[in-house]
Amino acid sequence: MGTKTIAWLVSAAMTVSATAAQAALKIDGRIDEPEWQNARHITDFRLTQPLSRAPSPYPTEAWILATPEGLAVAFRNTQPASVPRTRQIVPRDAGGPYDRVNLYVDYDAEGRVGYNFMVLLSDSIQDETITSENQFNADWDGVWKHAVSEDGDTWSVEMLIPWSVATMKDGQGGKRTIGVQLDRVIGSTGERVGWPAIFGGEQRFLSAFEKIEIEQYSQSLLAVTPYVVGIYDNVNKKSQFDTGADLFWKPSGKFQLTATLNPDFGQVESDQIVVNFSAIETFFSDKRPFFTENQGFFNVPFGSLNNTDQLLYTRRVGDGRDRGGDVTAAVKFNGSAAGFNYGVFAATEADPVGRDFYAARVTREFGDQGLGVMATQVDRPFVGDQHVDRQANVFSLDHHWNPNAKLSVNSAFVVSSVDQAGTRTDDSGAQVKIDYDAGGGWRHQVYGLHLGKNLELNDFGFLERKNYNYLRYGLSQRVTDLPKESAFAAHDWQYVAALKYNDEGLRLERILALKRQSDYRDGGSQFFEIDWTGSGYDDLLTRGNGAVRMPTRYNFFLERYFARKAKGHWELYGNVHYDNDGFRGLRYGAPEFDLEPTYHVNDSLSFYGGFDARYNPDWLIWRDGVNEQVIGTYRERIVFFTAGSTWLIDPKQELRVKLQAVALDAKALQSWSVGPDGNPERSSVAIPNIRLRDMGFQIRYRYELAPLSNLYIAYVRGGSLYDETAGPVDVGHEFARAFDLRDSEQFLVKLSYRFSN
Repeated sequence: MGTKTIAWLVSAAMTVSATAAQAALKIDGRIDEPEWQNARHITDFRLTQPLSRAPSPYPTEAWILATPEGLAVAFRNTQPASVPRTRQIVPRDAGGPYDRVNLYVDYDAEGRVGYNFMVLLSDSIQDETITSENQFNADWDGVWKHAVSEDGDTWSVEMLIPWSVATMKDGQGGKRTIGVQLDRVIGSTGERVGWPAIFGGEQRFLSAFEKIEIEQYSQSLLAVTPYVVGIYDNVNKKSQFDTGADLFWKPSGKFQLTATLNPDFGQVESDQIVVNFSAIETFFSDKRPFFTENQGFFNVPFGSLNNTDQLLYTRRVGDGRDRGGDVTAAVKFNGSAAGFNYGVFAATEADPVGRDFYAARVTREFGDQGLGVMATQVDRPFVGDQHVDRQANVFSLDHHWNPNAKLSVNSAFVVSSVDQAGTRTDDSGAQVKIDYDAGGGWRHQVYGLHLGKNLELNDFGFLERKNYNYLRYGLSQRVTDLPKESAFAAHDWQYVAALKYNDEGLRLERILALKRQSDYRDGGSQFFEIDWTGSGYDDLLTRGNGAVRMPTRYNFFLERYFARKAKGHWELYGNVHYDNDGFRGLRYGAPEFDLEPTYHVNDSLSFYGGFDARYNPDWLIWRDGVNEQVIGTYRERIVFFTAGSTWLIDPKQELRVKLQAVALDAKALQSWSVGPDGNPERSSVAIPNIRLRDMGFQIRYRYELAPLSNLYIAYVRGGSLYDETAGPVDVGHEFARAFDLRDSEQFLVKLSYRFSN
C-alpha cells in the first residue's frame, strides 16, 4: 500500500463534517453537573460475590443518562477507611482483583452481544465484548471517556460511551430499550455488588440484564488509522518497511463498515510459547483491530463448552501457521433493518497460496426466542506447493429460547460441504445446551453434541476434533451462608458425569468429576478438581491409524491465588497437578508444579516470574516417519520459565519486559503398535530420544499519542531448536542453552494514528 493511498485516506477522514459538539457533561469523576439530576438513579445494589443477593454492605449508587454524545454512567462508592483501597495501575485490559466498577450494556437488549466497560480506582481501564451469555473477550478496544475522583469515605467514577461504539437497532417513538448491568468490586475483600443481582460467572448473564428505556440518539463517525512499521533484522542484516490502514465508518446507528488494507499482523504482540505434541492444534487469540471490531456478532460457539471452538476463527486469516498468504485487504459491515441484524465479512490474501474468506450472518429475535443463520466460504488454491483447488462451505442455524428466568435452551445445527479437486464431502453436526436454575443455589445443565466423521469446520473455524458424540450432565451448588469466622466467603461445587463416543460407536471416555471454586474473604481464590476417566479408546493419538485402548485414568488439580494486600508488595499464584495419560496406570502418573510470584514495587511498577516443571514417566507420542508408524513411550521432563516487568510510567507511557524459556528432554523407553483389538503391543521399532528448547524475549515501549493511536519501539529476540538423537538428553542442559538461541533478532518501530471526525 503506497504513501499516496495513506495520504488520501487521512485527508478523507480530516475533511468529514465539522467537529462534533463537546459533551455537556464534563467527565471528571465529580458527578456534580446538573444533568445528572435527570438521570435514572440506582441504589439497590446487592451482593453477587458471594451470591447471597443480600443488600450491599457498602453503600453504592449509580446514575444512567442518555445524552446526544453517548451513554453516561456514574458511580459513587462508599468505602470507609477500615476497608483498604487498592489503587493498582495496570495496562489496558489487564484488570485484576482491585477496586473497580463495571458497566455492562447490550444495546439491542437481545442477549446476543454485550460490552463491558471497566474502570479501576487507579483510572486504569478494561473493555470487552460478551457473547454466549458469559464469554468475555478483551481483544476489542473502544474509544470512550472515563474519570475517577476520591473524596473522604467515597470514590466516584464517570463514564461516557459514544453511540458510535457499536451498531444498534432503531427504537420506536424516539426511545430505545437497552440491557444494562452495573457492578462494583471491593478489591481487598473480593466482594462484588451488582444491579441487577447477577454476575458474569453465572450460566445466564447477558440475557438477564435489566431492560431500561432511554432516549434514542445516533452518531456518525469516520475514522482512518494508518500505520507505518520499520523492522531491522539483526540476524540477516536487512531492513523492512511496511504501511497499511484501517477504516471505520458509521454513518448511522444501524450501519457500520470497517475495512483494512495490508493489516499489521501484530508485530508488537507476542503469543505465548507453546509446546504441543498432541493431535489438537493450539488456539491463539487475535489482537488485530480490524478483526476485533464488532466481531462478536459473528461469534457462534460450536463444538464444546469452552470458548475456543467456534465457526469463525479470525486467526486463520493471514496466519503463517496456517500456510496461507499475507492479508491484502478485508472488509466487514454490520447493521440492522426490518427487525433483522446482519453482518458480512470478506478477506483476501496475497501470494499464489493466498485464500479468500467470506462470511454472512443474519439474526432475528421473536420475544423469548431468537434465530441466527451464518454461511462461510473459503477458497484455497494451494497448500504449500500442492495445488488442491479446495472450496469449503459451512452453513449454520442457531436458536436460543429463554421461556422464563430459570430455564434457557441453546441449540445449533451445522452442515459442511467441501469440494477438493472435484471430490465433494458433506457432513453435519448439532449441539444443544439446557440450563435450569432450580433455586436455593442449585443448577442443572445438560449438554449434548454430535460431530460427523467428515465434518470440516477448520478452513475458517476452530474445532478441536470431529467424529465425536458427547453427552454431559452437570449439577452445581453455590454455597454462600458460610460462618463469618470462615476464611472462605463462598463455594461453588460442581458434579459432572459425561460419556464420549465416536461416530463408529467406539467408547472414548466415561467421566466423573468433582470441582470446587472458592472465594476467600481477603480477595484470594482456590480451585480444585478431581476426575475419574474410565477405560476407553483414544482415536486421535495415532492420527487416523487406529484407535488404541487406554486404561483408567485419574486427574487431580489444585490452584491457589493470593491477592496483593493493600500497601503490600507480593502477589502469588501457584498450582499442583497430577494425572496419568499413558499406558501404565496411576503409579506412573505425571506430577506438575507451577509457581508465579509478582513483586509490586509500587502501584505502577512490578516484576514477575514463573517456574513450571513437569515429570512424566509414561508420555505418549505418535511417531509417523519413513520407517516408523508407532506410538512411542517416553520419560519426559519439561521446564517453563517466565520473567518480566511492567512499568506504567504515566497514563500515556508504559515499558514492558518479557522473557520466556522452555526446555524439554524425552528419553525413549518403548515403541508400540496397535493390535487388532486396539490394545497396545510392544514393537521392535527403534525410536530416538527428543530434546527441545525455545526462547522469546521482548522489550517494548509504548507511548499513547491519542486514543487508539500509539508509538511502539520494541526489541525482540527468539529462537527454537527441536532435535531427535540416539545420544543422551538432559533438560538442564537444554534450559541453559535456550538463552543462547538467536534465530531472530529484530528492532521494531511502529506508529499508528487514528484520524476521526
